[in-house]
Amino acid sequence: MDPLTETLTLKLVNPNTHKERKLRETRDEYQLALHDAFTQDCDTQSKANDVVVNYDLSGYAKNALKQYVPNLLDDDTYGAEELQEGNHPVRFTNEGPQLDHKPQNAIEWYVKIPHHEDYHLWLPAQPKSNQREWLEALYHSDAEMGECQLIERDGEWYFHVSATMIVEQSSSVSVEEQTPIGVDLGEAALATVCHRTECGSPANPTLWSREGREVRRLRETYFSAVKRLQERDSERLAEEYGDELWARIDDILHAVSKEIVEYAQQVENPVLIIEDLTHIRENMDYGQFMNRRLHGWAFAKLHAQITYKAKENGIPVETVDPAYTSKECHSCGEHGYRSRQAVFKCSNTECWVGEYQADLNAALNLVKRYYASCESHVQTDSEFSSDEKGVAVT
Repeated sequence: MDPLTETLTLKLVNPNTHKERKLRETRDEYQLALHDAFTQDCDTQSKANDVVVNYDLSGYAKNALKQYVPNLLDDDTYGAEELQEGNHPVRFTNEGPQLDHKPQNAIEWYVKIPHHEDYHLWLPAQPKSNQREWLEALYHSDAEMGECQLIERDGEWYFHVSATMIVEQSSSVSVEEQTPIGVDLGEAALATVCHRTECGSPANPTLWSREGREVRRLRETYFSAVKRLQERDSERLAEEYGDELWARIDDILHAVSKEIVEYAQQVENPVLIIEDLTHIRENMDYGQFMNRRLHGWAFAKLHAQITYKAKENGIPVETVDPAYTSKECHSCGEHGYRSRQAVFKCSNTECWVGEYQADLNAALNLVKRYYASCESHVQTDSEFSSDEKGVAVT
């Protein structure tokens, strides 16, 4: 087990005039306290405490200063003139800042920044797209928050969060020794996973269809209930009700991602093959704007949770281009169509597939594309034998 640490960057989105003023007050007061403790040679935490205790800062910023100033004084390359620049980030110990998630809002992540005493600022925050898995891990307490920093740069405000996750070392094995597991994320079945036997037939296919139905039901409940509440000018109740419903959806996604990793742990040398999120999924129901955004939220969230949970357990995750995986036959490669939501039909009359479970077809295509992407392994259609014919369409 090894610690893995990442610094997350969240851009604070358009703080209003009041919150902008409070952020500047915190920054300016912190700079004064830092300069005062440094010039008084506070080389111990006790000495630093005697100085910074008099400043109008939160206890989390004061505690961070008490640890930081003695370290500055130990640094022979650091000079007092550098303090005059006023560019030092405001540091906080990890007890104060918090993350919150509101997927029903246009900006879904929020961060709580301590101002002073018991006064805090909640601000919408935009993370880097490649750091979502870390935010999910922090939000679910699967990663530990470390020191946080508030930074102003070129008129924009940023919040940096140190996060540490304990992960298992993944063993390094060749492609031939791996067991690739296709993980198809969808609308009908929330997730479908499957790997292949040596003869090419699907092994232990598992679909989370019931969870998919429940997520759809909760989402539809959200739309109808919130619309009624908003028509009655009950915005606060609508927000509270939305928070409750989306928390239930989050619990479902959290449970499914855990079960997918447990599935992988049952096979030898597993590697999870999942869709590359830079590609647009072609088989989702993109109707109204809200539907599209909430589809994207659930998809990205489940993707991130699978990724970090796999990493925790030493299971590698690889991504492939998912374009047309739901429309391409995993056996002959011809494009087909869905005669029903859960049924894929191959258009090649000479192909043995005929009709096939659509999500399972997509999961097998992900495995096929992973093999094709590996230079050390060439995947041929001949490996997709007619032994697969026993898979029933559901």
